[in-house]
Amino acid sequence: MRHKLTEHLMTFSTFIFTFFSLSVDLMTDCQMVLSGFTADEKMELESLKMYKKHLLDDIQKLKLEIDSVMAEVLSFESTEAEERSMEKKQFFNGKKKFNMDPKKGINYLVDNKLLSRSAGCIAEFLYKEEGLNKTAIGDFLGERDEFHLQTLKAFVELHEFSDLNLVQALRQFLWSFRLPGEAQKIDRMMEAFAKRYCDCNVSVFQSTDTCYILSFAIIMLNTSLHNPNVKDKTTLERFVSMNRGINNGEDLPRDLLSKLYESIRNEPFKIPEDDGLDLTHTFFNPDREGWLLKLGGRVKTWKRRWFILTDSCLYYFEFTADKEPRGIIPLENLSVREVPFPRKPFCLELYQPNSRGQKIKACKTETDGRVVEGKHQSYAICAASAEERDSWIAAIRASMTKDPFYDLVSQRKKKLIKQNQNQQD
Repeated sequence: MRHKLTEHLMTFSTFIFTFFSLSVDLMTDCQMVLSGFTADEKMELESLKMYKKHLLDDIQKLKLEIDSVMAEVLSFESTEAEERSMEKKQFFNGKKKFNMDPKKGINYLVDNKLLSRSAGCIAEFLYKEEGLNKTAIGDFLGERDEFHLQTLKAFVELHEFSDLNLVQALRQFLWSFRLPGEAQKIDRMMEAFAKRYCDCNVSVFQSTDTCYILSFAIIMLNTSLHNPNVKDKTTLERFVSMNRGINNGEDLPRDLLSKLYESIRNEPFKIPEDDGLDLTHTFFNPDREGWLLKLGGRVKTWKRRWFILTDSCLYYFEFTADKEPRGIIPLENLSVREVPFPRKPFCLELYQPNSRGQKIKACKTETDGRVVEGKHQSYAICAASAEERDSWIAAIRASMTKDPFYDLVSQRKKKLIKQNQNQQD
């Protein structure tokens, strides 16, 4: 709009100047032709010449004023363009900060007036903005203080689940972020999902507890059917059986459960990659991840590796951007303990308590791409501090014994049973 105004001013200025220049030339020509005029006529002509001079002076002033206005417009446009460029740069920096530390990133964007500190505005930013790290989104939404809970509610309400079956809704929901590893955060986020789904589909389930429990059952089914490390695949009969009585004491229709089962069996959940960081892990809901040192099997050197703990397996990568692990250590039948090493004070060891001397069933990828059996009778891993080592040991032990999803579902089932008993009493 301002560019058009500038063009119009320039055109108008040129038109006026050209028009009166032509007028002056015309008056001069008339003067030459009418040289035989009387004295009165000549006085009239002189008066016209004076008027012409004043008129030209006024035109020149007008032209100078137009030039001044044009200069101001151009200066304003230049300043505005610089401000837009600075704002764009700040917004990009805010996204980078968010990917490294979600809270600091949001505070930066708000402090620079690029984002309103309202739950709805931030939720829309997390839902629609490209280039945000999906793990960072999940961590931010999973926090328990009131503002984060409001943001989570607003974020979930941006999803439209009407007329979708539960698997379809979960696919949409779980694509918009990555579930954090902390059970409490998972609980809050899945609770919000279940409420939203039931609000959009009021006649499907009798309560949000039913939706909540079945959602976890579907997530666990996805892991069972599509994780190669899970040998005992869940059958349809087992899936139906494990969900008995969850609909306020009644069974869900078998046809509904069968359709959900087939949907997951035919197509696993697609896990979003992390757009904003160099972390493109293809692992769903890791229990823990981070850099550790690993002692080699044949060549006893310490090498830095990125470790991911999930689904009772320990995966390690050379770089965080690698999509395929360098090695996989199934934790089945293994134990973990603290162990000292010379000049490496914060180490842990994975070992077989009942089969000492035998190689651990694990695999690794050689530099030429061949997948070979691991050479370790035990795995020595070094952390950066005692606190980090103890945290890894606790996480590995928990992964060896149970899945946090089962605890969450078990608690919700107990709640349902108690409610049903109270209603019967």
